[in-house]
Amino acid sequence: MEENNTNEREEIFSERVRAGKRTYFFDVKATRSNDYYLTITESKRRYKDDGFTYEKHKIFLYKEDFNKFVEALNNTVNHVKDELLPDIDFTQFDRPSDMDGEDSDVRRSEIDTELKWD
Repeated sequence: MEENNTNEREEIFSERVRAGKRTYFFDVKATRSNDYYLTITESKRRYKDDGFTYEKHKIFLYKEDFNKFVEALNNTVNHVKDELLPDIDFTQFDRPSDMDGEDSDVRRSEIDTELKWD
């Protein structure tokens, strides 16, 4: 596994979720000892001076925390959907991937509608 000049690992697998001015990246990477971890990156496009810049926030998630993380995310999203916003039809936010410029072979993640808080 080669490292690039920013000292980050090459992605083994990557999934992109577009959400308005934000894009979320779910990337699987490997350590030197071939142990896998996940990075979740939120990228926000901002207008600056005469062009655009991207503000990024990153979370590193390791295998021992996968189940706890997924369970907490699902519990939190389900609480918002079932308890706080029970009258909202969240399927209204679903869009086919070809509507936002994605290639037809890139599948849309269910997380897309679950992460649209604002």
